[in-house]
Amino acid sequence: LVWKYKSGDAFEPEGEKPMVEINAYSKAKDGNKKLSTHFKVKEFACKDGSDAVLVAPRLVMVLQSIRSHFGAPVTIASAYRTPQYNAKVGGVAHSQHCYGTAADIIVKGQTPEAVGAFARELMPDWGGVGIYSQQGFTHVDVREVRADWNG
Repeated sequence: LVWKYKSGDAFEPEGEKPMVEINAYSKAKDGNKKLSTHFKVKEFACKDGSDAVLVAPRLVMVLQSIRSHFGAPVTIASAYRTPQYNAKVGGVAHSQHCYGTAADIIVKGQTPEAVGAFARELMPDWGGVGIYSQQGFTHVDVREVRADWNG
């Protein structure tokens, strides 16, 4: 366990809401470690080649549930991002990706809308779900509050 943070601000003191657990791994050392039946650490690694990988166990649980529900492979297009890489790709400041709590996913044979609808069923009162129809992926994050958008 690296740290726990309250959604919205990593430096906010503990409040009444539960906090999100985040684990740190080394891509070189832990890359092939299974986090669930279908997901390994290396799938969550930043695309900039950095060794550190942050992953929220709650995110893995949601992605595994999506994989099980659709019975189809889930490709993680982007998960953890270093702040530098996030800025390079035009991500928003304080992106959930920078905390290891978000993934942009593609589910084989499913539309972003179908994936987003099921993700919302899993997280009715919390979590972020972004539908990116033109780009062909769904953003899923495990923030404490609900957020929905179309990209």
